[in-house]
Amino acid sequence: MKPPRAPRRHAPSGPPERPARRTRQSPARVTPLARRLDAPSKATPQDLFALALDWWNKGERFDIGRMAQALDVNRATVFRWVGTRELLYGEVISSLFEVALSTARKQALGEGPELLADITQRLFHLLVTDAPLRTFVQQDAEYAMRILMSRSSTVEQRCAASIRAALEDGVRAGLIRPVMDLDALAYVIIRIGESFLYRDALTGDPVDVESAITAIRILLTVEKEDARWKRR
Repeated sequence: MKPPRAPRRHAPSGPPERPARRTRQSPARVTPLARRLDAPSKATPQDLFALALDWWNKGERFDIGRMAQALDVNRATVFRWVGTRELLYGEVISSLFEVALSTARKQALGEGPELLADITQRLFHLLVTDAPLRTFVQQDAEYAMRILMSRSSTVEQRCAASIRAALEDGVRAGLIRPVMDLDALAYVIIRIGESFLYRDALTGDPVDVESAITAIRILLTVEKEDARWKRR
């Protein structure tokens, strides 16, 4: 059996078509927005803060040069954003203190001075069990104490301001009637906390949260009308 014969093709009528003339393709127009979208994004101070938080949680020491390299900016830019490495530590630690204090206030129980004492106790326990903070203190105790307790750092100032705000709320709600001025009381509470929470770094003795809470509870429960505190 013969295979089927292919159909005959008829020659096209008219002159043969010439091949299309190749033209040089004009480039697409680039708009200002497209140019910005295609360009690599530049890092911001917010990116630096997020990077610092990540390093803090990993227990890595802040290194401005390495941070600048990770963000693809120069060191001068990072220093312009933060001022100094110590101030960057201060920003991170202060922000974490605010989170811890907010958590303690939400979880606290009790009434009056006992409520504020419970807030303080929960706050101190959160701080003393914070692994990155303990790592920071253990890596270089002298440097850490300078960051946490010196006047040149923002940590103590901001922590005292947060404590004062909590005390002011307590006074406004009628929970406490402290003998001391609120600014002075907040400063004393911070100093007591530092002395007992970082006692291992300061004196080599174990951390003692309970003693700190006892001292602060005494400060909060003594009221202005207490005869023991009246001037003679």
